[in-house]
Amino acid sequence: MSDPIIPLVAVGLISIACQYFAYKVKLPAILPLLVVGILVGPVYGVIDADSLFGDLLFPIVSLSVAIILFEGSLTLRFGDLAGHGSMVRNLCTVGTLVTWLVTAPVAHYALGISWQLAFLFGAIVTVTGPTVIVPMLRTVRPSSKVSNILRWEGIVIDPIGALLAVLVFEYIISTQDALSHTLYAFGLTLSVGLGIGAATGYLLGLVLRNSWLPHYLENTAVLTLMLGAFAGSNLIAHESGLLTVTIIGMWLANMKNVDVEDILEFKETLSVLLISGLFILLASRIDIHSMLSVGWGSILVLVALIFIARPVGVFLSSLGTGLNWREIALLSWIAPRGIVAAAVSALFSLKLEALDYAQAELLVPMVFLVIITTVVLQSLTSVTVAKKLNMRAPAPHGFLIFGGGLFSRLFAKELMTHDVQVRVTDTNWNNMRLARMESIPTYFGNPMSEHAARTLDLSMFGKVLVMSPYRQLNPMVTYHFEHEMGKGTVLGLSNNEQQQRPSHQVSESYVKKLGLFSDDATYGKLAGLVAKGATIKTTRLSDSFTYDDYKEQYKERAIKLCAIDTHNHVQMFTTSNNVKPKAEWKIVSLVNPEKGHEKPDDSASISDESKLPG
Repeated sequence: MSDPIIPLVAVGLISIACQYFAYKVKLPAILPLLVVGILVGPVYGVIDADSLFGDLLFPIVSLSVAIILFEGSLTLRFGDLAGHGSMVRNLCTVGTLVTWLVTAPVAHYALGISWQLAFLFGAIVTVTGPTVIVPMLRTVRPSSKVSNILRWEGIVIDPIGALLAVLVFEYIISTQDALSHTLYAFGLTLSVGLGIGAATGYLLGLVLRNSWLPHYLENTAVLTLMLGAFAGSNLIAHESGLLTVTIIGMWLANMKNVDVEDILEFKETLSVLLISGLFILLASRIDIHSMLSVGWGSILVLVALIFIARPVGVFLSSLGTGLNWREIALLSWIAPRGIVAAAVSALFSLKLEALDYAQAELLVPMVFLVIITTVVLQSLTSVTVAKKLNMRAPAPHGFLIFGGGLFSRLFAKELMTHDVQVRVTDTNWNNMRLARMESIPTYFGNPMSEHAARTLDLSMFGKVLVMSPYRQLNPMVTYHFEHEMGKGTVLGLSNNEQQQRPSHQVSESYVKKLGLFSDDATYGKLAGLVAKGATIKTTRLSDSFTYDDYKEQYKERAIKLCAIDTHNHVQMFTTSNNVKPKAEWKIVSLVNPEKGHEKPDDSASISDESKLPG
């Protein structure tokens, strides 16, 4: 194409289409991106990355990988390790060493490549990567322990594997005294990466903590300063920038009183764009003939990598960590390779080809073959493996209820009778004490706290119900969990905004998230009805007792709370959700007592609900 804008725009459009397709079929996006990249590149010749970017291609690749690693390391909070930090440390050291030492000899003998190239290939494929691990974890839904271990390993091992590959590359290109040159390169890379990373992370943390920059400049400033540190590190020590950006992200994520949520959201959006474009561009450079020329030896390499190196590495890493055999087995199976392996292999292959190094053209096809095989095989089988090992968390159909008042407790108990997972959280100890006495699962404290982030497992909850009397806290809880769990996952009671002064009303975007049960189902109304004798009742529909019969029987006496279908899935009644219950469904309602049977109004009966958070 003569106009370079057209293929650039095409890459963007194709990448978004691949991401959407992967989302719909619940596969890691890397798979359709790789397939499409090969189709538009070597198969049909629609996109030629080298002619599009020329000498700028690999600087762009390097900067993109830096941003991806930085975004991933921003999610690494030391508190998430919660006792399994030793396993992550072992996987990133012992596991990496085992993978390297097992894969390299097999590659040498099976592929007929030199020892130097074999050890370079082995170093590159030690990395897994968050770009493929995180989507897979969403689908597999393993235990929080296994999930955290894999997520930490995927991010931390990227710079470690890249550093190992750099050291092997330095050894290959050394012409004299290779061992001392490699040791010097290792020491320099490590000291520069740690030093510049820690210093830059601390300075950026001070800038964010003290608000030295206007809010609208923070994301851009952090991005450019991080890239500046990356480039500076590489200038001093070759390829030390990957370690630098990882340290910067981890430092910011764990520095006290530094809020990185806005930065993380910005980087996540940028990372999706970069990952999508990179995979298509790098896949478009694959030489199909080189990949086919790898031969049957590639199968031996894949078998050694997947079925020997990974299980042995995980087993040795798990010694003394307390993991059971099921957790070890699942960790052994999930290890797909991602963007860093692709980018590093392409980078070193180009440099070795420029030096006329023998068989350098085999490096990229072999690495991409590993990526495709591990992603396809493990994406298609990991759910089944997790089920067989009884390591898959149940589908998140449960409810986290914020507010532990009497109505909330009654509703939680009713849902529990239908085998629905619930947990009630409140800052009021008296409410939590009463809930625990009624055997309701609880979390005492602020659900937005760092302690909650470490200990409150959200994997079983698909919705959050905000049913507390704390008007100032409710919007904060709503936005917090919408950010954590996605839009539409938080429902809240109405708060009679129309009865307040305009200056006292909350934003319109928050009001749209309210309307749980009905427009007039406020906390005060529900608490008052329960105090006067209203009860929560479940009614089963049938062919002879339809939804219309139900409405005719209860009329205005019942407030419909939720409907439970034949698969035990719960649908909340809201002002915007037009639930249409069918035969054999169950309707849970708050039913007022008939006239003359109301309890006397006793304000003491709801005193436990009216206290402010303690």
